[in-house]
Amino acid sequence: MAAQAVYTSGWTLDDIAWDRFDPAAVTPDLLAGVKAASLVEYNALDYVAYLNRVFKDGDPQTLADIERWGDEEVQHGLALGRWCEMADPTFDFQAAVARFRAGYKPPHFDGDGTGSVRGSRRGEMIARCVVESGTSSYYTAMKDATDEPVLKEIAGRIAADEFRHYKLFFETLHRQNEPDLPFWRKLLVAVTRVNESDDDELAYAYYAANIPPSVPYDRATFSKMSASKALVIYRPNHIKKLVQMIAKAVGADPNGRMTKVASALIWRMLRMRAGLLTGARAAA
Repeated sequence: MAAQAVYTSGWTLDDIAWDRFDPAAVTPDLLAGVKAASLVEYNALDYVAYLNRVFKDGDPQTLADIERWGDEEVQHGLALGRWCEMADPTFDFQAAVARFRAGYKPPHFDGDGTGSVRGSRRGEMIARCVVESGTSSYYTAMKDATDEPVLKEIAGRIAADEFRHYKLFFETLHRQNEPDLPFWRKLLVAVTRVNESDDDELAYAYYAANIPPSVPYDRATFSKMSASKALVIYRPNHIKKLVQMIAKAVGADPNGRMTKVASALIWRMLRMRAGLLTGARAAA
């Protein structure tokens, strides 16, 4: 079995072996998904501004960690965007970014309020752990799904970063000088954040990255198109790790019976949804 590359933090775009790019190994569906992901990653500075307001009176280490996290997320977007421009010379990453930022403006990004939309700083960190669980599993799945050498490296580097980000937010969660949340409340925050994967962010990123401006935006349509590209690359081991990470964030046993049941059910649901979306796309 071939040894797996180990990617440490602190990498730059210059560390990527761009000269290994193989255009013959690029698949259209994966390219469409990567284009959308590049916009979401690059847009992290809006989240940084929001988290800086939520942790306005927090300890200096937390504020520094938030800034570092944002810088790394932006770098993820730049790396993915550069790869997309290599894979599709007609793709203009910065123009797609501008379209995305003009059309996607969640309410909590605006204003100067210091409250978290999750109700507390602990709730905010649980939500961030859920996101990092999802991105870590997604980029691991992407790495495993592609045969294109440069994308495989980029996805591996990003997956490793996202796992470190999960650990960062998990540690930040437990440093908060707030009462611990009851389990039901933690679970509600996690489920709510998972459900938000169907909101405008992913749908609009897919639209801005892949669809001409002359086509009107419709959330339901482009949410389905985005999901149809993303869900098919997952395998059971990716879902198992995702569920275990979320379970740990809410205080459940990552290796417990309920976590295993949840992992199996989510895998079946994703396969069913992926099949339905793929079938609908083929019939269109």
